[in-house]
Amino acid sequence: MSLGDKLRGLLGGGAAPKIRVNVVLRGTVGGGWQSIDRTFALPVGSTLATLLDEAERQGIDLRDAIAKSPHLRHTLMLNGERCPLDEHLGRVLSDGDELYLLAPFAGG
Repeated sequence: MSLGDKLRGLLGGGAAPKIRVNVVLRGTVGGGWQSIDRTFALPVGSTLATLLDEAERQGIDLRDAIAKSPHLRHTLMLNGERCPLDEHLGRVLSDGDELYLLAPFAGG
């Protein structure tokens, strides 16, 4: 336990600081349509991998969605910038970040 954690406990502020990250998933994923718009509260210092774990704990299996539609792994967007999943799993997230997984609506 860090000194900061001990002080928060003594002063009544037992909750660790959190960041909020919004996740949007829209489109056909696997065999069906997905429409998710959810904000997650995560501990400061959380990574993209942490977010995927927390989403799964809350019943939103983003890893499964990506497995069913592998193009999402390369087209994932973080704050409007392309953020390929394999290269960025360890990327530390910040308060207010927005993650988009947009599946194609039609072929072409």
